[in-house]
Amino acid sequence: MGLGIGGGFVLDDAQTIVNNPLIRITQLDRESLLTAAASFQAGHGSRPLAMLSFALDYWRHGGIDAPAFKATNLLIHVLTTFALAWMLRKLLMLANWSGRHATTGALVIAMAWGIHPLQVSAVLYVVQRMQTLSTFFVVLALWAYLALRQAQMAGRPAWRWGLAAGACWLLGMLSKEDAVIFPLYCLLLELTVLRFDARQPLRRQSLRRTYLAMAIAGLGLYLLWVLPHYWSWQAYPGRDFNSVERLLTQGRVLTLYLGQMLFPLPSRMPFNYDTFPISRGLLHPPATLAALLLLAGLLVWAWRWRRRRPIFSFGVLLFFAGHLITSNVIPLELVFEHRNQLPLLGILLALADLLQAASARWQVPGGRLAVGLALVLLATGSAGALRAWHWGEPVRFAEYSVRVAPDSPRAWLALAGTWFDRYKQSRSNTDLDRAIAISAAGAARTGSASAYANVVTYKSIRGTATAADWQHLFQRLGEIQPGPREKDILWNNIKNVRAGIPLDRDQVVHLIAVLGQRIDFSPIEDIQIGAFLYAHSGQPRLALPYFLRAAKALPHGDPNIGPVLGTLRASGHNDWARSVALANDAQGEGERIRP
Repeated sequence: MGLGIGGGFVLDDAQTIVNNPLIRITQLDRESLLTAAASFQAGHGSRPLAMLSFALDYWRHGGIDAPAFKATNLLIHVLTTFALAWMLRKLLMLANWSGRHATTGALVIAMAWGIHPLQVSAVLYVVQRMQTLSTFFVVLALWAYLALRQAQMAGRPAWRWGLAAGACWLLGMLSKEDAVIFPLYCLLLELTVLRFDARQPLRRQSLRRTYLAMAIAGLGLYLLWVLPHYWSWQAYPGRDFNSVERLLTQGRVLTLYLGQMLFPLPSRMPFNYDTFPISRGLLHPPATLAALLLLAGLLVWAWRWRRRRPIFSFGVLLFFAGHLITSNVIPLELVFEHRNQLPLLGILLALADLLQAASARWQVPGGRLAVGLALVLLATGSAGALRAWHWGEPVRFAEYSVRVAPDSPRAWLALAGTWFDRYKQSRSNTDLDRAIAISAAGAARTGSASAYANVVTYKSIRGTATAADWQHLFQRLGEIQPGPREKDILWNNIKNVRAGIPLDRDQVVHLIAVLGQRIDFSPIEDIQIGAFLYAHSGQPRLALPYFLRAAKALPHGDPNIGPVLGTLRASGHNDWARSVALANDAQGEGERIRP
Protein backbone atom coordinates (compact mmCIF):
# COMPACT_ATOMS: atom_id res chain seq x y z
CA MET A 1 0.00 0.00 0.00
CA GLY A 2 2.90 2.32 0.70
CA LEU A 3 3.65 2.52 -3.03
CA GLY A 4 0.42 4.49 -3.47
CA ILE A 5 0.94 7.18 -0.85
CA GLY A 6 2.25 9.67 -3.42
CA GLY A 7 -1.07 9.86 -5.26
CA GLY A 8 -3.63 12.64 -5.07
CA PHE A 9 -7.17 13.13 -3.86
CA VAL A 10 -10.05 11.61 -5.87
CA LEU A 11 -13.84 11.91 -6.15
CA ASP A 12 -15.51 12.72 -2.80
CA ASP A 13 -12.18 13.72 -1.27
CA ALA A 14 -12.77 17.15 -2.81
CA GLN A 15 -16.05 17.91 -1.06
CA THR A 16 -15.29 16.25 2.25
CA ILE A 17 -11.63 17.22 2.70
CA VAL A 18 -10.03 19.49 0.11
CA ASN A 19 -12.84 22.05 -0.11
CA ASN A 20 -14.00 21.72 3.48
CA PRO A 21 -12.82 24.81 5.41
CA LEU A 22 -14.14 23.46 8.70
CA ILE A 23 -11.39 20.82 9.03
CA ARG A 24 -8.67 23.45 8.60
CA ILE A 25 -8.01 23.89 12.27
CA THR A 26 -4.96 25.76 13.55
CA GLN A 27 -5.34 25.01 17.26
CA LEU A 28 -6.79 22.20 19.32
CA ASP A 29 -9.47 24.16 21.14
CA ARG A 30 -12.86 22.68 21.94
CA GLU A 31 -14.85 24.78 19.47
CA SER A 32 -12.56 24.02 16.52
CA LEU A 33 -12.58 20.29 17.24
CA LEU A 34 -16.36 20.08 17.63
CA THR A 35 -16.91 22.11 14.46
CA ALA A 36 -14.56 19.88 12.48
CA ALA A 37 -16.17 16.72 13.87
CA ALA A 38 -19.61 17.86 12.65
CA SER A 39 -18.43 19.03 9.23
CA PHE A 40 -19.53 16.05 7.11
CA GLN A 41 -22.13 17.92 5.09
CA ALA A 42 -23.23 14.96 2.95
CA GLY A 43 -24.08 13.06 6.13
CA HIS A 44 -25.61 16.00 8.00
CA GLY A 45 -22.86 16.04 10.60
CA SER A 46 -22.52 12.26 11.02
CA ARG A 47 -19.23 10.28 11.14
CA PRO A 48 -17.64 12.75 13.60
CA LEU A 49 -14.67 10.57 14.55
CA ALA A 50 -13.49 10.23 10.95
CA MET A 51 -14.01 13.94 10.30
CA LEU A 52 -12.08 14.80 13.45
CA SER A 53 -9.18 12.65 12.24
CA PHE A 54 -9.06 14.61 8.97
CA ALA A 55 -8.88 17.85 10.95
CA LEU A 56 -6.04 16.48 13.06
CA ASP A 57 -4.16 15.52 9.89
CA TYR A 58 -4.56 19.08 8.65
CA TRP A 59 -3.41 20.51 11.98
CA ARG A 60 -0.45 18.14 12.18
CA HIS A 61 0.82 18.89 8.68
CA GLY A 62 -0.34 22.49 8.40
CA GLY A 63 -2.18 21.96 5.12
CA ILE A 64 -4.15 19.71 2.79
CA ASP A 65 -1.44 17.26 1.78
CA ALA A 66 -2.67 14.05 0.14
CA PRO A 67 0.35 11.87 1.06
CA ALA A 68 0.02 12.91 4.72
CA PHE A 69 -3.66 11.94 4.79
CA LYS A 70 -2.93 8.66 2.99
CA ALA A 71 -0.17 7.83 5.48
CA THR A 72 -2.72 8.01 8.30
CA ASN A 73 -5.03 5.72 6.33
CA LEU A 74 -2.16 3.26 5.89
CA LEU A 75 -1.41 3.32 9.62
CA ILE A 76 -5.06 2.54 10.40
CA HIS A 77 -4.96 -0.34 7.92
CA VAL A 78 -1.81 -1.80 9.47
CA LEU A 79 -3.29 -1.58 12.96
CA THR A 80 -6.48 -3.25 11.73
CA THR A 81 -4.46 -6.10 10.21
CA PHE A 82 -2.73 -6.75 13.53
CA ALA A 83 -6.02 -6.52 15.43
CA LEU A 84 -7.57 -8.90 12.91
CA ALA A 85 -4.88 -11.53 13.48
CA TRP A 86 -5.45 -11.20 17.23
CA MET A 87 -9.21 -11.62 16.85
CA LEU A 88 -8.96 -14.48 14.33
CA ARG A 89 -6.74 -16.57 16.58
CA LYS A 90 -9.36 -16.41 19.32
CA LEU A 91 -12.13 -17.23 16.83
CA LEU A 92 -10.32 -20.24 15.36
CA MET A 93 -9.50 -21.64 18.78
CA LEU A 94 -13.15 -21.32 19.79
CA ALA A 95 -13.89 -23.34 16.64
CA ASN A 96 -11.62 -26.10 18.02
CA TRP A 97 -8.62 -25.48 15.81
CA SER A 98 -5.41 -26.48 17.55
CA GLY A 99 -3.29 -23.69 19.00
CA ARG A 100 -0.66 -24.04 16.27
CA HIS A 101 -3.18 -24.18 13.46
CA ALA A 102 -5.16 -21.28 14.91
CA THR A 103 -2.06 -19.10 15.17
CA THR A 104 -0.87 -19.96 11.67
CA GLY A 105 -4.34 -19.59 10.18
CA ALA A 106 -4.90 -16.24 11.86
CA LEU A 107 -1.60 -14.86 10.58
CA VAL A 108 -2.13 -16.12 7.02
CA ILE A 109 -5.72 -14.89 6.80
CA ALA A 110 -4.86 -11.49 8.27
CA MET A 111 -1.91 -11.10 5.92
CA ALA A 112 -3.98 -12.09 2.88
CA TRP A 113 -6.65 -9.61 3.98
CA GLY A 114 -4.13 -6.82 4.49
CA ILE A 115 -2.33 -7.15 1.14
CA HIS A 116 -5.34 -8.00 -1.05
CA PRO A 117 -5.63 -5.63 -4.07
CA LEU A 118 -9.23 -4.79 -3.14
CA GLN A 119 -7.85 -3.00 -0.08
CA VAL A 120 -5.96 -0.48 -2.20
CA SER A 121 -8.92 1.77 -2.96
CA ALA A 122 -10.24 1.52 0.63
CA VAL A 123 -6.88 2.72 1.98
CA LEU A 124 -5.72 5.19 -0.70
CA TYR A 125 -9.11 6.78 -1.39
CA VAL A 126 -8.67 9.14 1.54
CA VAL A 127 -12.31 9.80 2.42
CA GLN A 128 -12.82 6.06 2.89
CA ARG A 129 -11.00 6.41 6.18
CA MET A 130 -14.59 6.47 7.37
CA GLN A 131 -14.81 2.83 6.28
CA THR A 132 -11.36 1.71 7.43
CA LEU A 133 -11.70 3.36 10.84
CA SER A 134 -15.11 1.77 11.30
CA THR A 135 -13.68 -1.63 10.32
CA PHE A 136 -10.86 -1.21 12.85
CA PHE A 137 -13.29 -0.64 15.71
CA VAL A 138 -15.66 -3.41 14.57
CA VAL A 139 -12.74 -5.88 14.56
CA LEU A 140 -11.85 -4.80 18.10
CA ALA A 141 -15.52 -5.12 19.09
CA LEU A 142 -15.61 -8.65 17.68
CA TRP A 143 -12.47 -9.56 19.63
CA ALA A 144 -14.02 -8.21 22.83
CA TYR A 145 -17.25 -10.08 22.14
CA LEU A 146 -15.37 -13.35 21.65
CA ALA A 147 -13.54 -12.72 24.92
CA LEU A 148 -16.87 -12.06 26.62
CA ARG A 149 -18.36 -15.29 25.32
CA GLN A 150 -15.20 -17.24 26.18
CA ALA A 151 -15.51 -16.00 29.76
CA GLN A 152 -19.19 -16.96 29.89
CA MET A 153 -18.39 -20.45 28.65
CA ALA A 154 -15.82 -20.80 31.42
CA GLY A 155 -18.16 -19.34 34.05
CA ARG A 156 -15.95 -16.30 34.67
CA PRO A 157 -17.08 -12.65 35.06
CA ALA A 158 -17.49 -11.12 31.61
CA TRP A 159 -18.91 -7.64 32.14
CA ARG A 160 -15.64 -5.87 31.34
CA TRP A 161 -15.50 -7.49 27.92
CA GLY A 162 -19.09 -6.46 27.32
CA LEU A 163 -18.23 -2.84 28.11
CA ALA A 164 -15.23 -3.03 25.79
CA ALA A 165 -17.31 -4.47 22.95
CA GLY A 166 -19.96 -1.78 23.41
CA ALA A 167 -17.37 1.02 23.49
CA CYS A 168 -15.67 -0.21 20.30
CA TRP A 169 -19.04 -0.61 18.60
CA LEU A 170 -19.92 2.98 19.47
CA LEU A 171 -16.58 4.23 18.12
CA GLY A 172 -17.22 2.27 14.93
CA MET A 173 -20.62 3.94 14.45
CA LEU A 174 -19.03 7.34 15.09
CA SER A 175 -16.70 6.57 12.19
CA LYS A 176 -19.34 5.24 9.79
CA GLU A 177 -22.90 4.22 10.51
CA ASP A 178 -22.77 0.81 8.82
CA ALA A 179 -21.10 -0.45 12.02
CA VAL A 180 -24.68 -0.60 13.30
CA ILE A 181 -24.89 -4.19 12.04
CA PHE A 182 -22.26 -5.39 14.54
CA PRO A 183 -25.00 -7.27 16.49
CA LEU A 184 -25.76 -9.20 13.30
CA TYR A 185 -22.12 -10.34 13.13
CA CYS A 186 -22.45 -11.51 16.74
CA LEU A 187 -25.65 -13.40 15.90
CA LEU A 188 -23.85 -15.16 13.04
CA LEU A 189 -21.07 -16.15 15.44
CA GLU A 190 -23.67 -17.66 17.75
CA LEU A 191 -25.42 -19.55 14.95
CA THR A 192 -22.18 -21.07 13.68
CA VAL A 193 -19.18 -21.13 16.01
CA LEU A 194 -20.44 -20.31 19.51
CA ARG A 195 -23.84 -22.07 19.41
CA PHE A 196 -25.18 -19.93 22.30
CA ASP A 197 -22.98 -21.94 24.65
CA ALA A 198 -22.41 -20.90 28.29
CA ARG A 199 -21.53 -22.63 31.57
CA GLN A 200 -24.83 -21.58 33.17
CA PRO A 201 -28.08 -22.92 31.63
CA LEU A 202 -29.87 -19.65 32.39
CA ARG A 203 -27.23 -17.80 30.42
CA ARG A 204 -27.79 -20.06 27.41
CA GLN A 205 -31.52 -19.42 27.53
CA SER A 206 -30.96 -15.69 27.98
CA LEU A 207 -28.68 -15.55 24.95
CA ARG A 208 -31.20 -17.31 22.73
CA ARG A 209 -34.06 -15.12 23.89
CA THR A 210 -32.05 -11.93 23.57
CA TYR A 211 -30.96 -12.67 20.03
CA LEU A 212 -34.45 -13.79 19.05
CA ALA A 213 -35.85 -10.51 20.33
CA MET A 214 -33.13 -8.54 18.55
CA ALA A 215 -33.78 -10.41 15.29
CA ILE A 216 -37.52 -9.72 15.50
CA ALA A 217 -36.86 -6.06 16.30
CA GLY A 218 -34.42 -5.75 13.41
CA LEU A 219 -36.80 -7.39 10.96
CA GLY A 220 -39.61 -5.17 12.17
CA LEU A 221 -37.47 -2.05 11.76
CA TYR A 222 -36.61 -3.11 8.22
CA LEU A 223 -40.20 -3.90 7.22
CA LEU A 224 -41.87 -0.97 8.98
CA TRP A 225 -39.32 1.81 8.45
CA VAL A 226 -36.50 1.02 6.02
CA LEU A 227 -38.67 -0.41 3.23
CA PRO A 228 -41.42 2.26 3.42
CA HIS A 229 -38.83 5.02 3.68
CA TYR A 230 -36.56 3.98 0.81
CA TRP A 231 -38.67 1.83 -1.50
CA SER A 232 -39.48 3.39 -4.85
CA TRP A 233 -41.21 1.88 -7.87
CA GLN A 234 -39.98 4.87 -9.86
CA ALA A 235 -36.34 5.74 -10.44
CA TYR A 236 -34.70 7.21 -7.34
CA PRO A 237 -33.98 10.95 -7.60
CA GLY A 238 -30.70 11.33 -9.45
CA ARG A 239 -30.47 7.60 -10.24
CA ASP A 240 -31.32 5.50 -13.28
CA PHE A 241 -32.85 2.63 -11.32
CA ASN A 242 -35.70 1.90 -8.92
CA SER A 243 -35.71 -0.38 -5.87
CA VAL A 244 -36.46 -3.59 -7.78
CA GLU A 245 -33.75 -2.86 -10.35
CA ARG A 246 -31.26 -2.03 -7.62
CA LEU A 247 -31.88 -5.30 -5.80
CA LEU A 248 -31.64 -7.30 -9.02
CA THR A 249 -28.43 -5.54 -9.98
CA GLN A 250 -26.88 -6.20 -6.59
CA GLY A 251 -26.94 -9.92 -7.35
CA ARG A 252 -24.49 -9.30 -10.18
CA VAL A 253 -22.55 -6.80 -8.07
CA LEU A 254 -22.01 -9.35 -5.30
CA THR A 255 -20.82 -11.97 -7.78
CA LEU A 256 -18.47 -9.33 -9.20
CA TYR A 257 -17.08 -8.80 -5.70
CA LEU A 258 -16.67 -12.56 -5.23
CA GLY A 259 -14.73 -12.79 -8.48
CA GLN A 260 -12.47 -9.92 -7.43
CA MET A 261 -11.80 -11.60 -4.09
CA LEU A 262 -11.05 -15.01 -5.56
CA PHE A 263 -9.12 -13.78 -8.62
CA PRO A 264 -7.50 -10.52 -7.44
CA LEU A 265 -6.21 -9.17 -10.73
CA PRO A 266 -5.80 -5.36 -10.77
CA SER A 267 -7.27 -5.26 -14.28
CA ARG A 268 -10.55 -6.58 -12.80
CA MET A 269 -10.71 -3.65 -10.36
CA PRO A 270 -11.23 -0.47 -12.41
CA PHE A 271 -12.31 1.67 -9.40
CA ASN A 272 -14.80 3.51 -11.66
CA TYR A 273 -18.03 1.55 -12.09
CA ASP A 274 -20.29 4.32 -13.35
CA THR A 275 -21.15 2.29 -16.48
CA PHE A 276 -22.06 -0.92 -14.63
CA PRO A 277 -25.15 -2.28 -16.44
CA ILE A 278 -28.41 -2.13 -14.52
CA SER A 279 -30.55 -5.27 -14.30
CA ARG A 280 -34.00 -4.37 -15.63
CA GLY A 281 -35.34 -7.88 -15.08
CA LEU A 282 -34.30 -11.42 -14.18
CA LEU A 283 -33.13 -12.02 -17.75
CA HIS A 284 -32.08 -8.49 -18.66
CA PRO A 285 -29.19 -9.20 -18.72
CA PRO A 286 -29.37 -13.03 -18.46
CA ALA A 287 -26.50 -13.03 -15.94
CA THR A 288 -28.91 -11.55 -13.39
CA LEU A 289 -30.77 -14.80 -12.79
CA ALA A 290 -27.56 -16.84 -12.83
CA ALA A 291 -25.99 -14.54 -10.24
CA LEU A 292 -29.00 -14.74 -7.93
CA LEU A 293 -29.06 -18.53 -8.18
CA LEU A 294 -25.34 -18.69 -7.42
CA LEU A 295 -25.75 -16.50 -4.34
CA ALA A 296 -28.77 -18.48 -3.15
CA GLY A 297 -26.81 -21.72 -3.52
CA LEU A 298 -23.91 -20.27 -1.56
CA LEU A 299 -26.27 -19.23 1.25
CA VAL A 300 -27.89 -22.67 1.38
CA TRP A 301 -24.46 -24.33 1.42
CA ALA A 302 -23.31 -22.11 4.30
CA TRP A 303 -26.47 -22.75 6.31
CA ARG A 304 -26.36 -26.52 5.86
CA TRP A 305 -22.69 -26.62 6.92
CA ARG A 306 -23.08 -24.41 9.99
CA ARG A 307 -22.44 -27.41 12.30
CA ARG A 308 -20.13 -29.38 10.05
CA ARG A 309 -17.81 -26.46 9.13
CA PRO A 310 -18.75 -23.51 11.36
CA ILE A 311 -15.87 -21.30 10.23
CA PHE A 312 -16.79 -21.79 6.57
CA SER A 313 -20.42 -21.07 7.36
CA PHE A 314 -19.60 -17.96 9.40
CA GLY A 315 -17.30 -16.67 6.66
CA VAL A 316 -19.90 -16.95 3.91
CA LEU A 317 -22.64 -15.43 6.07
CA LEU A 318 -20.27 -12.63 7.11
CA PHE A 319 -19.79 -11.75 3.43
CA PHE A 320 -23.53 -11.34 2.94
CA ALA A 321 -24.05 -9.56 6.27
CA GLY A 322 -21.33 -7.06 5.42
CA HIS A 323 -23.29 -6.04 2.33
CA LEU A 324 -26.68 -5.92 4.06
CA ILE A 325 -26.86 -2.11 3.97
CA THR A 326 -25.02 -1.25 0.75
CA SER A 327 -26.70 -3.98 -1.33
CA ASN A 328 -30.20 -3.17 -0.16
CA VAL A 329 -32.87 -0.61 -1.07
CA ILE A 330 -30.96 2.51 0.02
CA PRO A 331 -30.27 4.45 -3.22
CA LEU A 332 -26.47 4.40 -3.03
CA GLU A 333 -24.23 4.03 -6.07
CA LEU A 334 -24.36 0.47 -7.31
CA VAL A 335 -20.71 -0.53 -6.96
CA PHE A 336 -17.83 0.60 -4.77
CA GLU A 337 -14.81 -1.51 -3.87
CA HIS A 338 -14.33 -0.18 -0.33
CA ARG A 339 -17.62 -1.81 0.70
CA ASN A 340 -15.75 -5.13 0.69
CA GLN A 341 -13.35 -4.37 3.51
CA LEU A 342 -15.00 -6.55 6.12
CA PRO A 343 -16.87 -8.90 3.72
CA LEU A 344 -13.49 -9.85 2.23
CA LEU A 345 -12.60 -11.34 5.61
CA GLY A 346 -15.61 -13.65 5.35
CA ILE A 347 -14.53 -15.14 2.04
CA LEU A 348 -10.94 -15.58 3.24
CA LEU A 349 -12.23 -17.38 6.35
CA ALA A 350 -14.36 -19.68 4.21
CA LEU A 351 -11.44 -20.47 1.91
CA ALA A 352 -9.12 -21.10 4.85
CA ASP A 353 -11.58 -23.51 6.43
CA LEU A 354 -12.05 -25.42 3.17
CA LEU A 355 -8.28 -25.61 2.74
CA GLN A 356 -7.83 -26.85 6.28
CA ALA A 357 -10.45 -29.55 5.74
CA ALA A 358 -8.99 -30.60 2.38
CA SER A 359 -5.42 -30.77 3.68
CA ALA A 360 -6.53 -32.91 6.62
CA ARG A 361 -8.59 -35.27 4.44
CA TRP A 362 -5.92 -35.75 1.80
CA GLN A 363 -3.04 -35.58 4.29
CA VAL A 364 -1.18 -32.84 2.48
CA PRO A 365 2.36 -32.55 3.88
CA GLY A 366 2.91 -29.42 5.93
CA GLY A 367 5.86 -28.35 3.81
CA ARG A 368 3.90 -28.45 0.57
CA LEU A 369 1.01 -26.59 2.16
CA ALA A 370 3.39 -23.92 3.44
CA VAL A 371 4.97 -23.47 0.01
CA GLY A 372 1.56 -23.23 -1.64
CA LEU A 373 0.35 -20.63 0.84
CA ALA A 374 3.56 -18.66 0.44
CA LEU A 375 3.13 -18.59 -3.33
CA VAL A 376 -0.50 -17.47 -3.01
CA LEU A 377 0.47 -14.71 -0.60
CA LEU A 378 3.32 -13.65 -2.86
CA ALA A 379 1.02 -13.45 -5.89
CA THR A 380 -1.66 -11.59 -3.93
CA GLY A 381 0.87 -9.17 -2.46
CA SER A 382 2.44 -8.54 -5.86
CA ALA A 383 -0.97 -7.76 -7.35
CA GLY A 384 -1.69 -5.42 -4.44
CA ALA A 385 1.69 -3.70 -4.82
CA LEU A 386 1.14 -3.25 -8.56
CA ARG A 387 -2.26 -1.71 -7.98
CA ALA A 388 -0.90 0.55 -5.24
CA TRP A 389 1.87 1.68 -7.61
CA HIS A 390 -0.74 2.73 -10.15
CA TRP A 391 -2.39 4.81 -7.44
CA GLY A 392 0.93 6.39 -6.48
CA GLU A 393 0.99 9.22 -9.05
CA PRO A 394 -2.09 11.17 -10.20
CA VAL A 395 -1.54 11.05 -13.97
CA ARG A 396 -0.43 7.43 -13.88
CA PHE A 397 -3.53 6.46 -11.92
CA ALA A 398 -5.87 8.47 -14.16
CA GLU A 399 -4.38 7.01 -17.34
CA TYR A 400 -4.60 3.49 -15.95
CA SER A 401 -8.21 4.06 -14.94
CA VAL A 402 -9.09 4.98 -18.52
CA ARG A 403 -7.25 1.92 -19.88
CA VAL A 404 -9.16 -0.53 -17.67
CA ALA A 405 -12.51 1.29 -18.01
CA PRO A 406 -12.42 3.05 -21.40
CA ASP A 407 -16.19 3.63 -21.45
CA SER A 408 -16.31 5.27 -18.03
CA PRO A 409 -17.14 8.99 -18.21
CA ARG A 410 -15.85 9.36 -14.67
CA ALA A 411 -12.44 7.96 -15.63
CA TRP A 412 -12.11 10.32 -18.62
CA LEU A 413 -13.19 13.32 -16.55
CA ALA A 414 -10.64 12.45 -13.87
CA LEU A 415 -7.85 12.14 -16.44
CA ALA A 416 -8.67 15.50 -18.02
CA GLY A 417 -9.03 17.05 -14.57
CA THR A 418 -5.61 15.73 -13.56
CA TRP A 419 -3.98 17.49 -16.51
CA PHE A 420 -5.95 20.65 -15.77
CA ASP A 421 -4.69 20.53 -12.19
CA ARG A 422 -1.19 20.33 -13.61
CA TYR A 423 -1.93 23.35 -15.77
CA LYS A 424 -3.04 25.32 -12.71
CA GLN A 425 0.35 24.65 -11.18
CA SER A 426 2.54 25.05 -14.28
CA ARG A 427 0.49 27.53 -16.38
CA SER A 428 1.83 25.59 -19.33
CA ASN A 429 -0.41 25.62 -22.39
CA THR A 430 0.90 22.15 -23.16
CA ASP A 431 -0.81 20.81 -20.04
CA LEU A 432 -4.00 22.72 -20.87
CA ASP A 433 -3.97 21.37 -24.43
CA ARG A 434 -3.69 17.85 -23.02
CA ALA A 435 -6.74 18.49 -20.83
CA ILE A 436 -8.66 19.78 -23.87
CA ALA A 437 -7.69 16.83 -26.06
CA ILE A 438 -8.56 14.28 -23.38
CA SER A 439 -11.92 15.94 -22.71
CA ALA A 440 -12.74 15.87 -26.42
CA ALA A 441 -11.70 12.21 -26.68
CA GLY A 442 -13.73 11.33 -23.58
CA ALA A 443 -16.78 13.14 -24.94
CA ALA A 444 -16.50 11.29 -28.26
CA ARG A 445 -16.03 7.90 -26.55
CA THR A 446 -18.62 8.17 -23.76
CA GLY A 447 -21.03 10.91 -24.84
CA SER A 448 -20.61 12.55 -21.44
CA ALA A 449 -22.21 16.01 -21.32
CA SER A 450 -19.76 16.88 -18.55
CA ALA A 451 -16.87 16.15 -20.92
CA TYR A 452 -18.40 18.44 -23.56
CA ALA A 453 -18.77 21.11 -20.86
CA ASN A 454 -15.12 20.72 -19.91
CA VAL A 455 -14.09 21.19 -23.54
CA VAL A 456 -15.91 24.53 -23.50
CA THR A 457 -14.37 25.57 -20.18
CA TYR A 458 -10.80 24.58 -21.00
CA LYS A 459 -10.98 26.09 -24.48
CA SER A 460 -12.39 29.31 -23.02
CA ILE A 461 -9.37 29.55 -20.75
CA ARG A 462 -7.14 28.86 -23.77
CA GLY A 463 -9.04 31.47 -25.77
CA THR A 464 -10.06 29.02 -28.50
CA ALA A 465 -13.69 28.19 -27.65
CA THR A 466 -16.08 28.42 -30.60
CA ALA A 467 -19.83 28.50 -31.07
CA ALA A 468 -19.54 24.95 -32.40
CA ASP A 469 -18.11 23.79 -29.05
CA TRP A 470 -21.11 25.23 -27.25
CA GLN A 471 -23.47 23.74 -29.82
CA HIS A 472 -22.03 20.26 -29.22
CA LEU A 473 -22.79 20.70 -25.52
CA PHE A 474 -26.35 21.91 -26.15
CA GLN A 475 -26.97 19.09 -28.62
CA ARG A 476 -25.83 16.47 -26.14
CA LEU A 477 -27.94 17.96 -23.35
CA GLY A 478 -30.94 17.72 -25.64
CA GLU A 479 -30.29 14.03 -26.30
CA ILE A 480 -30.13 12.79 -22.71
CA GLN A 481 -32.35 12.85 -19.68
CA PRO A 482 -30.69 15.47 -17.46
CA GLY A 483 -29.87 14.61 -13.87
CA PRO A 484 -27.55 15.72 -11.08
CA ARG A 485 -24.45 15.65 -13.31
CA GLU A 486 -26.11 17.96 -15.83
CA LYS A 487 -27.23 20.28 -13.05
CA ASP A 488 -23.60 20.37 -11.91
CA ILE A 489 -22.67 21.63 -15.38
CA LEU A 490 -24.87 24.65 -14.79
CA TRP A 491 -23.46 25.38 -11.33
CA ASN A 492 -19.89 24.92 -12.55
CA ASN A 493 -20.46 27.43 -15.35
CA ILE A 494 -21.94 29.93 -12.90
CA LYS A 495 -19.00 29.41 -10.54
CA ASN A 496 -16.49 29.75 -13.37
CA VAL A 497 -17.99 33.03 -14.60
CA ARG A 498 -17.82 34.43 -11.08
CA ALA A 499 -14.22 33.22 -10.83
CA GLY A 500 -13.29 35.24 -13.90
CA ILE A 501 -13.00 32.45 -16.45
CA PRO A 502 -13.80 34.08 -19.82
CA LEU A 503 -16.87 32.02 -20.73
CA ASP A 504 -19.25 33.49 -23.29
CA ARG A 505 -21.94 35.06 -21.10
CA ASP A 506 -24.65 34.74 -23.75
CA GLN A 507 -23.93 31.05 -24.11
CA VAL A 508 -24.06 30.57 -20.33
CA VAL A 509 -27.44 32.33 -20.28
CA HIS A 510 -28.61 29.98 -23.04
CA LEU A 511 -27.32 27.01 -21.03
CA ILE A 512 -29.44 28.12 -18.08
CA ALA A 513 -32.47 28.41 -20.36
CA VAL A 514 -31.85 24.97 -21.92
CA LEU A 515 -31.51 23.20 -18.57
CA GLY A 516 -34.24 25.29 -16.96
CA GLN A 517 -36.74 23.81 -19.39
CA ARG A 518 -35.89 20.24 -18.39
CA ILE A 519 -34.81 20.37 -14.73
CA ASP A 520 -36.90 21.33 -11.71
CA PHE A 521 -35.02 23.74 -9.50
CA SER A 522 -35.70 24.29 -5.81
CA PRO A 523 -36.75 27.81 -4.69
CA ILE A 524 -33.28 28.42 -3.26
CA GLU A 525 -31.71 27.32 -6.56
CA ASP A 526 -34.06 29.71 -8.40
CA ILE A 527 -32.80 32.54 -6.20
CA GLN A 528 -29.18 31.57 -6.87
CA ILE A 529 -29.76 31.44 -10.64
CA GLY A 530 -31.66 34.73 -10.51
CA ALA A 531 -28.84 36.37 -8.54
CA PHE A 532 -26.32 35.24 -11.16
CA LEU A 533 -28.42 36.48 -14.07
CA TYR A 534 -29.07 39.78 -12.31
CA ALA A 535 -25.39 40.48 -11.63
CA HIS A 536 -23.49 38.76 -14.43
CA SER A 537 -25.62 38.24 -17.54
CA GLY A 538 -25.83 41.85 -18.68
CA GLN A 539 -29.58 41.28 -18.91
CA PRO A 540 -30.86 41.70 -15.33
CA ARG A 541 -34.51 41.36 -16.39
CA LEU A 542 -33.84 37.67 -17.04
CA ALA A 543 -33.55 37.20 -13.28
CA LEU A 544 -37.11 38.31 -12.49
CA PRO A 545 -38.93 35.07 -13.47
CA TYR A 546 -36.63 33.08 -11.20
CA PHE A 547 -37.15 35.46 -8.29
CA LEU A 548 -40.93 35.36 -8.79
CA ARG A 549 -41.02 31.58 -8.97
CA ALA A 550 -39.01 31.31 -5.75
CA ALA A 551 -41.23 33.89 -4.02
CA LYS A 552 -44.35 31.95 -4.95
CA ALA A 553 -42.91 28.67 -3.69
CA LEU A 554 -41.36 29.84 -0.42
CA PRO A 555 -43.42 30.44 2.74
CA HIS A 556 -44.58 33.97 3.42
CA GLY A 557 -41.80 36.00 5.00
CA ASP A 558 -39.11 33.42 4.26
CA PRO A 559 -35.70 34.94 5.15
CA ASN A 560 -34.31 34.12 1.71
CA ILE A 561 -36.67 36.66 0.11
CA GLY A 562 -35.37 39.64 2.10
CA PRO A 563 -31.92 39.82 0.44
CA VAL A 564 -33.55 39.59 -3.00
CA LEU A 565 -35.82 42.54 -2.22
CA GLY A 566 -32.88 44.49 -0.80
CA THR A 567 -30.78 43.92 -3.91
CA LEU A 568 -33.57 44.96 -6.27
CA ARG A 569 -34.38 48.11 -4.31
CA ALA A 570 -30.73 49.11 -3.95
CA SER A 571 -30.31 49.07 -7.72
CA GLY A 572 -33.48 51.07 -8.37
CA HIS A 573 -35.78 48.23 -9.44
CA ASN A 574 -38.50 49.02 -6.92
CA ASP A 575 -41.25 47.77 -9.23
CA TRP A 576 -39.54 44.38 -9.52
CA ALA A 577 -39.11 44.25 -5.76
CA ARG A 578 -42.82 45.03 -5.36
CA SER A 579 -43.75 42.17 -7.73
CA VAL A 580 -41.58 39.71 -5.81
CA ALA A 581 -43.01 40.88 -2.46
CA LEU A 582 -46.57 40.55 -3.77
CA ALA A 583 -45.85 37.04 -5.05
CA ASN A 584 -44.62 36.03 -1.60
CA ASP A 585 -47.57 37.82 0.04
CA ALA A 586 -49.91 35.80 -2.16
CA GLN A 587 -48.23 32.65 -0.89
CA GLY A 588 -48.86 33.82 2.65
CA GLU A 589 -52.52 34.52 1.84
CA GLY A 590 -52.80 31.00 0.46
CA GLU A 591 -51.36 29.60 3.68
CA ARG A 592 -53.87 31.58 5.74
CA ILE A 593 -56.93 30.33 3.86
CA ARG A 594 -55.73 26.76 3.45
CA PRO A 595 -57.98 24.49 5.55
